[in-house]
Amino acid sequence: MPTHSHNAISTSEAIILVKAFPQIGTKHGETVCVAGVTRSGEWLRLFPVTFRKLDDSKQFKRWDIVRFDWRSPTDDRRPESRHLLLNSLEIIGDVPQRDRQSLLSPIEHRGLSSIRAEGKSLALIRPVVDRFKIEKKSDAEIAKETASYQTAVSQTDMFDERTLKAIQPCPYKFSYHYKTEENGETFKRTGTCQDWEVQATYYRWRKLYGEEKALAEINRVFGEEYPQKGMLFAMGTHSQYPDTWLINGIIRMDELGQLSLPF
Repeated sequence: MPTHSHNAISTSEAIILVKAFPQIGTKHGETVCVAGVTRSGEWLRLFPVTFRKLDDSKQFKRWDIVRFDWRSPTDDRRPESRHLLLNSLEIIGDVPQRDRQSLLSPIEHRGLSSIRAEGKSLALIRPVVDRFKIEKKSDAEIAKETASYQTAVSQTDMFDERTLKAIQPCPYKFSYHYKTEENGETFKRTGTCQDWEVQATYYRWRKLYGEEKALAEINRVFGEEYPQKGMLFAMGTHSQYPDTWLINGIIRMDELGQLSLPF
């Protein structure tokens, strides 16, 4: 990455591929892991993004194209990371379905080892999914997360007029057991799925169907339908644990527009 003064402000554009579920950090409070690629396929990680405080006109989704100002971070050495100046963020368009395959194909990889060896911390891979796992969190885990979310919203900025309700932590953890082929060798991996879509879908379906049916539908869609249709994982490393890869986003192959449907 070219040298960039920590104080210098630059402007970039990115196509959003990752919007993970909000997490609580000690420094920035409630933030969302956001990542995307430039039109030339360069990965960018945008932070801190307090997504729920964004104006409605700025609440982006996958495939939106955003323009933003940024500085080099002082506390994150991952090469793709950009310290976002949140007020500068604007949505300037989106990528139509017909153009998505050609955008992602050049950056798709079969495994993670070579990516990590190059010092990169974001990657797009096509896994072979063995199993989708739904695991109930312990009461202690839920209590800890609840307290963290409540603390985050209580520490409001006096200049911020938007008040937020504390997020109710999802009572379940979702993960994939999957395989990758790397240099002729098969690696078995497990990754926690942090894609906001999974947890938002759980809440929506629980309200519609009740707990038992919601979980059954989550398993059917994310555990059976997605792997059968084909899916990509947008992977990212943990800022404190550079060898730990998380599934920050999942992309269905039928989102890419390469399928010709008979209707």
